[in-house]
Order: sequence, then C-alpha cells, then structure tokens
Amino acid sequence: MTTIYSQESKLINVVTGLLSGFCISLLFYFLLLFSQDIPFTFQSFLNLHTQNPFIFFIDLFPFLFAIASYFIFQSFRSKQLLFESSLKSVSNIIELALSFSRNLTHGILTPFDKNRKDSHELLESLNELRETLIKNTETEAARANEDRKRNWASEGLAMFGEILRVQEDKMEDLAYKLISTLVKYLKANQGGFFLIETDSSHKKTIQMLACHAYDRKKFANKTIQWGEGLIGTCALEKKTIYLLDIPEHYLTISSGLGKANPGVLVIIPMLVNGEVQGIIEIASFIKFEEYQIEFIEKVADSIAMTLTNIRGNLRTTNLLRETQAQAKELALQEEKMRQNMEELKATQEQAAIQAERFISFSTSVNHTMIRAEYDKDGNLLYANTKFLKKLGYIGNREVEGKHISLFIHEKDRNWFNEIWTGLAQGGKHFEGYMKHITKQGLDLWTMATYTSIRRDDGSVEKILFLAIDTTEQKKQSLDFESQIAALNRLSLKAEFAPDGKLLTTNELFINAFKYSEHEMQQMSIFDFLDTKNLEGFNELWEAVITGKPFQGQLKFLNKYEEEKWFRVSFTSVNDMYEEVAKVVFLANEITNEKMMEMDSRRQTEQLKLQEEKLRFASIDLNRKINENNAVWLKQKNDMNGEIDLLKSILIKSNEIILSFDNTGILIFLNKRAENFWKVKSKDSIGLPALECFKNNPNFPESLINLIDPAKSKLFEKTSIELTTENGKKETMKVKLSNLDYTGKIVYTLYLF
Repeated sequence: MTTIYSQESKLINVVTGLLSGFCISLLFYFLLLFSQDIPFTFQSFLNLHTQNPFIFFIDLFPFLFAIASYFIFQSFRSKQLLFESSLKSVSNIIELALSFSRNLTHGILTPFDKNRKDSHELLESLNELRETLIKNTETEAARANEDRKRNWASEGLAMFGEILRVQEDKMEDLAYKLISTLVKYLKANQGGFFLIETDSSHKKTIQMLACHAYDRKKFANKTIQWGEGLIGTCALEKKTIYLLDIPEHYLTISSGLGKANPGVLVIIPMLVNGEVQGIIEIASFIKFEEYQIEFIEKVADSIAMTLTNIRGNLRTTNLLRETQAQAKELALQEEKMRQNMEELKATQEQAAIQAERFISFSTSVNHTMIRAEYDKDGNLLYANTKFLKKLGYIGNREVEGKHISLFIHEKDRNWFNEIWTGLAQGGKHFEGYMKHITKQGLDLWTMATYTSIRRDDGSVEKILFLAIDTTEQKKQSLDFESQIAALNRLSLKAEFAPDGKLLTTNELFINAFKYSEHEMQQMSIFDFLDTKNLEGFNELWEAVITGKPFQGQLKFLNKYEEEKWFRVSFTSVNDMYEEVAKVVFLANEITNEKMMEMDSRRQTEQLKLQEEKLRFASIDLNRKINENNAVWLKQKNDMNGEIDLLKSILIKSNEIILSFDNTGILIFLNKRAENFWKVKSKDSIGLPALECFKNNPNFPESLINLIDPAKSKLFEKTSIELTTENGKKETMKVKLSNLDYTGKIVYTLYLF
C-alpha cells in the first residue's frame, strides 16, 4: 500500500510540475505579447519564435518543471523514510524503557543487554539506576541487620541487669536463673555455670553451681581442678574459648528424642580486675555469630561484678557471725566470773555502755558529717567515706599523709595557717564557714569545726575536723546577697516593724528623703506621709500587716516638705510562728513621670475639646472624600477597561513581547512569545523569568543577562539573530523599556 501510494504521489508531483511549467510558459507569452500590443493568436505565437530563438527555451519549462518536481519528490521521500525509521527506533527504545521501569516497580531487576543493536544512553542510565537500587537494597538490609543485632544485645543486657539487680537469697538459685535465661535467649541447647572456690590452703577448684538443658533444670555435682580440661584452661588463660570442632564424648546433649554431640561450644571466663570469678559454658547445635559471643562476654562481666559484691557481702556476714560468736563466748566467761567480780562487772558494763554510745555516735557522725583527723603538722591521718566522696577522691590511699593545704584554696591559706597554728598549740577551736577545694578543682563550702584532741598530759595529739556540706546553701546565700546588693543599687529599700517603726534603710532611701541616719532612727512610715493621706494609708497598712501585699503609686514628703511620688510595694515577712515580723518596703521614684502624667491629663482635656471640633470637621471631610472616591472609582474602571484592551492587543501582537519586574519575576507573555519559546503563560507567570528561559536553546546569553535581576539592564546591541518558529534564522530588533509602577520597576522586552 505504501509503494502504491508512493507511485501515485510521484505521478501527481510530475503532472503538477508539467502543468505548472505549461501555465508559466503561457503566462510569459501572454505578457510579452500584451506588452507589445500584439493580439494573442497562433500566427503571432509562431512569429515570436521566428523572431527570437530564445523563446524555444521557454517551451521547455513544462518539462523542466516536471523533472524538478520528480527530483524534489524523491529527496523529500528519502528524508521521510529516514525520519520514519528514526521514529520507529526511538519508539522501540521508549517501549523498552517503559518495560524496564515497570519491572523495577515490581522488583524485577533483570538488566538490559548492553551489546544490543538498539542500545541507547537511556537504557544504560536505567541499568545504572537498577545497580543503584540493588546497592541501596543491600545497604538497607545490612543496616537493618546491624540494628537488629544491636537491639537484641541491648534488650538482653537490660534483662540480665534486672535479674542481677533483684538477687536471689541462694547463690544456686541465682546461678540457675542466669544460665537458664542465657541458654533460652541464645536459643542454645545446654549451659553450665561454674564458680571458682578457694579452700583454706588457698588451692583453687572449679565447682559447677548450676546447669540447664532443654528447658529443664539439671542437678550436677561436678568439680574440676584448676587448669584441667577446657574449663580449667579457660580459667587459667582468662580468655574466651570458641570451638566448632568439639572433642568426641566431651559433651552430649540429650533430649526425649535421643543423644547427640553439640556442633558449637563457647567457654567464657567471668573476670573482675583480671581475676576469674567463674566460668560460663554454652553448647549448641547452631553456630554463634560474633555479636552473640560479644554479648555473652558482656553478660559474663556483669555477672562477675555481681558475684564479687555477693561474695563480699557473704564474707561480711561470716565475719559478723564470728564476731557475734566471740561476743557470746566472752559473755559466758563474764558470767562465770560474775560472782567474784561484781564491782569489776559494773565497771565493765558502764564501759560497754560508753563504748556502745561512742561507737553509735561515731557511726552517726560518719553517716551524717564529713570527718577527718590530722596530726599537728597538718598531715592527714584518717578520713571517712563522706570526706572522700565530697572531695572527689576514690580511697584513703589518695589522701593519707597529704598535707591539709591540699584541700584549702591557695587564696585562703594565709589566714587559715594562723588558725591552724593556734590549734596545733592547743588554742581555741575554730567554728564557721570554710571553703575547701575538691580533687577536680571545685569549691566545697562547709560549716566546719576544727578541735584539738589532747593527751593525758595536756599536749595536742591530733586535730579533729568535722563539717557539714553547705555548698548549695552557700551558693544560694551568695546569690541572694548579690540580688540584694543589686536591689539596693536600683531601688529604695527599707524595713518597718508592724507598728510602722523604721528598722533599716539603704542609701537610696536616705538620699531620696534627705534625712540623716540618726534622724531616721526615731521615725516611722507615717512620718513620711502628708497628714491628708494618713487615714487612707492606715487602711492600707492594716491590710499589709495581715499578710496582703500592696503594689501601687504613693505620694510621700521629704525632710523639706517636697512632694515625692514613688512606685512602691509593701510585703510582710513572717517569723517561724507565722506571725508578721516586719514589712519590706521597695520603691522607685517616679516624681518626674507623675508630673508629666498630670501635665498629660491637662493636655488631654484640651485635646478632647479640639477633638470635638475635629469631629465636625472630619464629617465634612468624609463627605468630600466620598465624592472624590466616586470620581476616582469611575476613572479606575475606565483605566481598567483601557488596560484590558491594551493587554488583548499585546497578546495578539505579531511582535514577541514579555514583561518582568526588577526582582526577575515573569509578569506577561504574549501568544507569539509562547509559540516562539515553547513556554505556557499559565505555567510561567509568577515564576522567576531566569528559571523559565535559562535552558531554552533559542534564548541567547545576551537576553539571559537582561532578565537576570543581578545584572545590568544596559543592552548594547539593537538587533539579534534568532531561529523562528519555522526553523529559519532571522535578525530581530530588540528593545527594552521600563516603567516605575508603585515603587516597582516593570521591564518590557520587544523582539520584532
């Protein structure tokens, strides 16, 4: 069908060319004869050929036009076939790209064959997108796996921390709970909990305390010598043992279905400060991952620390029992000697009571107070736990034998040395606030007492230091003092007794009222008031001393009967029995502001009279404004009609027109400009003009500079070469105009 259509088109073009040439030849002959005023006849046609042989060339026009039409059609047809082939190739590529995109959407990541004949940059970029998706998927999966491992370990450590926090009464119960929970959490099959025991000869053995297999408690009494087998080796080397090839018959996991050797075994020591406290052994059919082994090691460290604390508590309990047993034995001996040593017994009982009181007192002091003992030279002999904790030290080793100057700030050492010299010579004890320096260089404020402890001969044996931490109170006190100082610098302050008698004042109060301090000692709050205002102030004062605060403006008189206005506040302060002890007076002088306020009131009255006059004037003015508004509205409507008409003319103009403001925002674009630059007004108006045209190949750099708000609007060229809509290169004149409209400059670009 395409071939037949091509042959018909070819014939039509040849016939059209032949007829066109024939018509042009006849027209030429007609015009030539008409110009010579010769009638158009066959004889005149023959005479014309006889007189001018060049005329025979005109007769060839039909054939020349037919030949030209034939070759033009051939050229056009070849270009058409080439375009159709190219279009088909692009269509195939688009279909492949759409198919590949659908596959990506459904998770099918099959790549394109890069060696295909129809390979294209689009297909290669889609292949790169596929590889990126695969990498992102793998990265996300790896991250999720790491998060899962981290969360698993965190939840496990929290669970074992809770088990260790709530300790069981018996070590065996705690051991079984730990090993059974660990086996279940790891999804292993069997586990053992071993504890290091030391006998009286300091010989170490490894005792199995608990074991667990297949969710059942196993009772095993197994003792392993130090260094024997894998358990002993782990205790000796203090390192984790992880085996994937377990020796035959080393361990057998049994269940209701039979017996089998485990495939994986991990043995982990429980270490505290390099000392082995016990061993954890876990057997499983499933291989442990590295993060699981690290988790078991962290659990083992936590268990080891808890075991150390439990053993310490047990040793303390045993020592207490031994002490109690010795006390009972001593009581029996005393009972045997009671009849013969009644007097001695009474003395001993009295001494025991005093010793008990002393121990109780000493214990109470150590629990509640900072305590230390120094020799006469200032070297530390003893410090209790509270002393170490408050001064930031870990143990007595850090402070024993250290001089007291280590705990005193260098700025306080001179006056403290005088106090210490007196104490060392048996002088009066010191009691008061003392600032010390912690190990970290921080201030520690204390209410301290330094007392000399004497021997029987009256000489000083040592010096006792007792203190209470008052750092927070001191900081608060210093803060209050600074606030009070700031308040005294900014405001008048005074304190009055409930009956009105003046107790204390600051310097600003004295300067404001011009009285001397001696004169104010005998004055009360009522002496600063005008007698006309006393009755009203008495009611105010009665309310204040009943606990109701007052804030407001009051007028007072100074020593020279001058009126002074103040913005004041009265606040009552209660004592420990909730009774009013005093009234605090705070004030700021506002005399000038008050005078200005009074003047302002007078001016306000005058303004009210003026305002009434202006109100009548404004009524007349509003009437005139309404008349002017009606005129202006009519002018505005007329102008809007003209603007709409002008806009419609510009839209249909054959010139290329666009407008933008001084910020680069596109305001107007006519139809010719839309078609020329392939830009739609509805999608572009209100957007930066630079963004709309910077990637347009038919929008040259010189025009880009014109619409760029950051660049100059000076345009040196008057014409520019552009490609029109039909693909031809044309030289167009360029004109840029501007209009200042309500403070905004509007630029209009014309191309014609």
